Parts: sequence; C-alpha cells; structure tokens
Amino acid sequence: MTGFSPRFTITNRIAGALTIIERARGFLEAATLSEDWVRRMGQRALLLEAHYTTHIEGTQLNIEQAEEIWAGRDVSGADADDVRELLNYRQAFQLVGEHLTSGAPVSEGLIREIHKRLVEGVRGGRAMPGEWRTLQNYVANSATGAIIYTPPAAAEVPALVRELVEWLRNEEAVHPVLAAGIAQFQLVHIHPFVDGNGRTSRLLSTLCLYRAGYDFKRLFTISEYYDRDRASFYAALQGARLADMDLTGWLEFFLTGLSTQLQEVKARGEWAIRADVIAASRKLNARQASLVAAFLERKKLSLADGEHLFPDVIRRTLQRDLKLLVEAGLVGEVGQGPTDPTRHYLWLGSEP
Repeated sequence: MTGFSPRFTITNRIAGALTIIERARGFLEAATLSEDWVRRMGQRALLLEAHYTTHIEGTQLNIEQAEEIWAGRDVSGADADDVRELLNYRQAFQLVGEHLTSGAPVSEGLIREIHKRLVEGVRGGRAMPGEWRTLQNYVANSATGAIIYTPPAAAEVPALVRELVEWLRNEEAVHPVLAAGIAQFQLVHIHPFVDGNGRTSRLLSTLCLYRAGYDFKRLFTISEYYDRDRASFYAALQGARLADMDLTGWLEFFLTGLSTQLQEVKARGEWAIRADVIAASRKLNARQASLVAAFLERKKLSLADGEHLFPDVIRRTLQRDLKLLVEAGLVGEVGQGPTDPTRHYLWLGSEP
C-alpha cells in the first residue's frame, strides 16, 4: 500500500482541457501526415523543449543560439554550462526513448539516470548527477532571495521517491494525463536533487505521457508554455502547497498548458494536410510541401526563417524552393534584392 495519495477534484476546467487533449490525440492518430513533416516537426519540438526547459532554469541562450548549438556549430560568447545543459537534454531524451523501447516500468534508478544525463558535466558537478541530495535545500524567490518553499529533509527523499514510483506503477483509476501532471508536481515538490529538479520532473512527466500512449507523435513542447509565463507556472506549483496539497489548481494549470500546446500542434497538422493537397496539385516534393505548410501557418517567411525551420537544408536549395513557389504564384517577394535585410516572402496562394 503506497503512502502517496494525491488529492484533487475534476473541475469543469480540467474536464474541458481533457476533452481538447483527447480530440488532438484522435486527430493526430487519424490524420494522414507525411513522414517528412512529422520528422521535421518532431526534431523542431525536441529542440524547443530542450531550449525552454533549460531557459526556465536560468540559461541565457536565445532560440537562435540554441538552434546553432543544436546543429553542432559554435556560438561565440555562449556560456559553456548553458551549452552543455541544452545538449544534455538530448542525451536524457534519448534515455527516455530507450526506456520506452524496453517496456520497463518507471523506477527510482531511471529517475536518477535521467537527472544524471541532464546535469552531468555542468557547473563543476555541483548538482551531484544522479545522486539524491544529502543536505537540506530551499526554493527561493529569484528576485528577492526570500525562501518560498522548504522541501522535505534529505533523509526522507529516498522513501518519498519510492512512494511516488509505486503509485505510478499501480495507479489505474487516474486518467494518464492527470497522472503525468501529478508526477511532475510531486517530484519537484520532493526536490530530491541538489539542482535540476525542474528539468527532471518535466521530463518524467513527458515519459509518463509517452508510456500511456499520449505521445502526440512527439510534437508538443510543454515547457514553452511554462516559459511564456513563469510567474503563473511557479504560482501554480506553490498554490498546491498553500492549499494543503490539494493539486486541483496545479492540474488545471498543467492541463491548460498541455491542451494549449496540442491545439497549436493540431493546427499545424491541419496546415500540413492542406499543404500536401497543394503539393500534389503543383507536383511539389515533400520538402517543398513542408515549406508550404510553414507559409500556411506563418503567412510570411524570410530566408533566415526558412533556415531556422529547415536546418538540414542548405541555403541554395532553400532559395531554389522559394523561387519555385514564387514562379508558381504561391508566394510573393517583398524587398529590393538579396542584400535587403527586410526581404521576405508572403503567402499568396489559396487554401483548399
């Protein structure tokens, strides 16, 4: 019998968000999406999650720098620890993929290994990669330094994590999406590591979703939602503690974030389907169809935008694709010439 028993109420807001999430899941499972588009969007989602989950914790890289580093290029002036934390996420995510393939249940050892991969080689090893903390830690207000939360004593950490793991293995009555949100909250509440607790808890939540069949083709980036409004994110976590560990408010925030991200993914999927129809009528290849999908979403792109969205496509190929879309009357050029910094392309085509 586990000692962990989360309390929450299914509110209208939670029920509504679950409905949106299930609809997005159904759409993504049923939709005929090209393998090329899913691959590109999946790669992009992984980069964005790596960027935003580390950015929440204080890394100073912007998204353009993150894209360069992700592609294996040096970024002048970038903090070495920030770079390592970004790339570490890819290693930790690879571990999650290996775990899913194995079919093994979530374990304390897995959580420690996720943490190890996330923080290894960063900031002189002060985060004690893969090791439970042995000292008391605190959560402080970043602006004032005031302590806002004191986690459980270090001696309690192993038992508390064990109880969480047992709950995840045995709980069947709670909706899997709610269970993922509960796992994220509880791990960060225990704060079992010296540092890296937020990143570890968010990746554990992602793992829980994937294991339950809610991977959404791995196209969502939940940390992007958190990073848009960190104050609300932290308030939702702290609110559960102030509510005597009633997780209702936190779960409302968690599900609102996930449903918001999945609505964006669903919209992109719909644009991709429209792009495939256009590509078939104009005899465009899969890469060009993905470019059309980007135009349908954004309506306007610069060459630099295209390079960010398609990092594996060389500039000359991208320029050729854009020229072809111009000649086909699907997009129009704005700007005086190749050296004009304001030069961009506008979508002109009709949407089927």
